[in-house]
Amino acid sequence: MTYNEFRDRIQRQLARHPDGLTWRELQTQLRLPYDRPCPTWVNELEREIGLRRVPGGGRAHVWTLEGGGTA
Repeated sequence: MTYNEFRDRIQRQLARHPDGLTWRELQTQLRLPYDRPCPTWVNELEREIGLRRVPGGGRAHVWTLEGGGTA
């Protein structure tokens, strides 16, 4: 999977879920082949699509798009 494929899939899924999803939810729903997201790719997502990660329950962070999916 290329970065662009990863970015587009994450962006589409988060746009469908404006309240956000955890990494595990994204990984399961999108059948992503990664145990953990690549920090470099996450930084790019923050810059390119307005990804925001906010603390959720426990240790999980909830991934959302700045503007609720209208990035």
